Amino acid sequence: MDELAEVCSGAEGELFVRWSHGPDTDLGDRAAQSSRDGLTGVKLPGLSANPLRVEPWWGDRPLRLWLARRLHDYEHLRELRGPGVVPWVLSGQEQARGPDNEPLVVCDRPVAWIGEEVLREAERLVSEQNSPEWGPLARHRRPS
Repeated sequence: MDELAEVCSGAEGELFVRWSHGPDTDLGDRAAQSSRDGLTGVKLPGLSANPLRVEPWWGDRPLRLWLARRLHDYEHLRELRGPGVVPWVLSGQEQARGPDNEPLVVCDRPVAWIGEEVLREAERLVSEQNSPEWGPLARHRRPS
């Protein structure tokens, strides 16, 4: 987590985290970088990703906790999207917003893979907050 915090604090430009099979799968030419809406199948104008930039309201709280929260929010995507899905950091430019108001990004360059040890540390940091009202942003099917 310390290495991720160092990468993020020293970055020029916007950094995002994306959960996918990685840059080799996601990146072609800039025009080909896209995601699909899970509900309708519509091709989206960019890769679904989430910003790692700290918002001003976060104040002087720890960057490590901010990053842990960003990773925890979407960890369910590994299970949803299947084997081989991992989080990776990219530098890019927002093109639009997706159906969940997520940034749709065109990647300028891959920056880093996020390893299992970072995900475990993120989980630990989030758990230490002891918040019964907070958890990942996973959608669950409701019984009909």
